[in-house]
Amino acid sequence: MRPRWAALPRGGCYIDRSPAKHCRMSFIQAFDQHGAWRKQFALRLKLLSEWLADHDLMEPGIRERLDQLHAQIKNDKITVAFVAEFSRGKSELINAVFFAGYGRRIMPASAGRTTMCPTELAYDADLPPCLRLLPIETRLQPQSLLDWRHAPAKWERVDLDVNDPKQLAKAIQKVSEVRHVPVDEARALGFWHDELPEDNPLPGPDGLIEVPRWRHALINMAHPLLKQGLVILDTPGLNAIGAEPELTVSLLPQAHAVVFILAADTGVTKSDLSIWRQHLATLGDGQASRLVVLNKIDTMWDALSSPEQVQLQIAAQRADSAEILGVPQSQVLAVSAQKGLLAKVNRDEELLKASQLIDLERALGEGLLGQRRRILGAAVASGVEALRGEAGRMVHSRLRDLVEQIQELDGLRGKNAGVIKQMRLRIEQEQADFDASGAKIQAVRSVHLRLLKDLFALLSPSHLKAEVATLAKQLKSPGIKLGVRRAYDGTFNRLREDLARADEMAGEIQSMLEGSFKNLNAEYGFSLQAPSSPQLALYRRDLDLIEKSHLQYLSLGNALRLAQPEFAERLARALMSRLRVVYETAVNEVELWNKSAAAQLDAQLRERRRNFTRRIEAVSRIQQAASGLDERIRELQAQQAALNQLEAKFEELTAHLLAAPDEEPAEALAA
Repeated sequence: MRPRWAALPRGGCYIDRSPAKHCRMSFIQAFDQHGAWRKQFALRLKLLSEWLADHDLMEPGIRERLDQLHAQIKNDKITVAFVAEFSRGKSELINAVFFAGYGRRIMPASAGRTTMCPTELAYDADLPPCLRLLPIETRLQPQSLLDWRHAPAKWERVDLDVNDPKQLAKAIQKVSEVRHVPVDEARALGFWHDELPEDNPLPGPDGLIEVPRWRHALINMAHPLLKQGLVILDTPGLNAIGAEPELTVSLLPQAHAVVFILAADTGVTKSDLSIWRQHLATLGDGQASRLVVLNKIDTMWDALSSPEQVQLQIAAQRADSAEILGVPQSQVLAVSAQKGLLAKVNRDEELLKASQLIDLERALGEGLLGQRRRILGAAVASGVEALRGEAGRMVHSRLRDLVEQIQELDGLRGKNAGVIKQMRLRIEQEQADFDASGAKIQAVRSVHLRLLKDLFALLSPSHLKAEVATLAKQLKSPGIKLGVRRAYDGTFNRLREDLARADEMAGEIQSMLEGSFKNLNAEYGFSLQAPSSPQLALYRRDLDLIEKSHLQYLSLGNALRLAQPEFAERLARALMSRLRVVYETAVNEVELWNKSAAAQLDAQLRERRRNFTRRIEAVSRIQQAASGLDERIRELQAQQAALNQLEAKFEELTAHLLAAPDEEPAEALAA
């Protein structure tokens, strides 16, 4: 049986055809609209690039801005993480929200522990539909999960048939596989702690310990929502012994939304509260949209109670859960994932309404997607403004040169050959003086590059590695760590100081650029404008979030766990992996800033050299033919008018980049 979305129009957009679609399209429609906007933006950007190239406006600085905008749109992902203790119906909820179109369960959702390793569902067009599994034995090696992602040969691959729900579900069932290993191997893998016997799993009759077969799973499939950039993260129990540190240190903090699932009949249990306080409450406001889902409300449906009484009980559980977790009641939703899935499969409108799954889908659509669209839209708008600035300066430079040439030639009307010859000599002398000034311009570049070298050194991978090395050494030392919190605080304080110093250096470079550009503008008539300097101090917030997410592992309650060298080593790797992403992002921002400044100077140097050539050619033509003066002035005036039209058209095209996706992009390019 093919999924119901398999043959639908509009690029396979998932539109569930069960009853009540009119009132529960919010999440699907919101994501569809978001994807359509991204697709239209990419198309408009491509057409704009072609137009710029056709009109000789594709300078390196402009190309850099276009590439940045393209990367922002292409690589935009929305990650929704599902977190719960065992047996809360987490995988069933994923099935109900995202995979009901298959008419059956896709994610394993039987009683007991089904998700044994973190599982990511996403789409990569460069790969066939497949399930990739990272063996648990990789924990014994020093590489982080991020490193393993770049080693595809180390993953076991299972091909998927997305049009065969039975085969798909059977293949994905592999994420539940386990191994039975001796205690020594379980200890080495991090699933047995001698210091915490009460947390250790019970050995089987043969004395072996059950451990997950896989460390991490990646599912690649062309589900419409995944194709549009959705990433689903299905997590195992975070409090389980042997839980992957990188899950809570790296993956969860980077999710755009976290859905925390409780059981409606029990409310917030002690283990639920532990997970919330240790892993989710520390994510920080704005880092993720956190929704709390009270699942299994069908267990509260009671034939002896009226529907009103049942709703009052559910409302009371919502209120209690919100108070315990410290979140607004509006963020606590009550659903029945099992009944919602059943209702979608059977197209039962009444059951779907009773499951209240609609409310969760609406919250995801209006909250998560609305927030993400605003963030991405603001970033894109900023990029478009920078693009306008780059192109505007180049067009204005060309217009200014044309006006100067027209005025220069107009002044020759009625002049004899001697005057014209003198003008040519003067232009040639100006050209020679300009060429001789290259040393001065090169000096500006040299000072700029020297300061940049010092800035990049502060943000280099080697510097970061050296800073983290001391902490990592203390974390990995055997036994109980004394003073680790002090070392931890010291490391992050130094990193924050480095960022503050880097931000200060960026400010110094910006001041130097502004002064140098001002002098060059005055001396040579350039229109250079220093690009906005990178705000490196803002990355301190990322450091604060990373620091906060690690604090749980440094508490007295985790002292024995941290005493395990294997666990401490994995924790250190996860920390380094996360910090590396922050520093790489900061370096990319600095590089873009530097390239933008250099591209401006290069572009105006080229334009000035072209201008000298054009002026000399024009005077030569006038010397050769008396009628050449008026003809050349008319040519320049025509070029001036064409440039004015190009400038207006460029403004129109960039405005179309930010338009809604319901407009045909080709319309904007009509001449």
